[in-house]
Amino acid sequence: MDAAQQEATARARELQRSWYGEPLGALFRRLIDDLGLNQARLASVLGLSAPMLSQLMSGQRAKIGNPAVVQRVQALQELSSQVADGSVSAAEAADRMEEVKKTSGGSVLNTTQTTASSGAPTVRRVVREIQSLLRSVAAAGDIIDAADTLSASHPELAEFLRVYGAGRTAEAVAHYEAHQS
Repeated sequence: MDAAQQEATARARELQRSWYGEPLGALFRRLIDDLGLNQARLASVLGLSAPMLSQLMSGQRAKIGNPAVVQRVQALQELSSQVADGSVSAAEAADRMEEVKKTSGGSVLNTTQTTASSGAPTVRRVVREIQSLLRSVAAAGDIIDAADTLSASHPELAEFLRVYGAGRTAEAVAHYEAHQS
């Protein structure tokens, strides 16, 4: 790899860090390890071609262009943390990955997050949209830094940023429900 290619790859990884919180190579390797996948299987679940996944992992490409794929990545990150903390078994994770693969975007880790019979969005869907929006404009570390800056003068706003911008969906759902009245 020549110097220009190395510079382009470093820039792509830095952009990935700002957009996704870390370089996609590290993020995808963690998902592969935590969920017991190989690259081809991860690409299939995400709805990417194997070459596209490889280019994103290596820094040859910086951005995931399809918002549905970004949401599938977020769903797999949440699933990965649930497997890691023992709240989801490996067998259940395999079933949920199949559900994620079938989505056109959004997480399908829990059937309560689709829409209620009235067609109105559920709390979980609303929370996931808020999380997606916050995480699309800043990395988790930057959101935490912003929350720390605001904590003395605006503690409620700082809490909101921490919970929705860097916390787990279950925590955000509890926060949302506690603040509805």
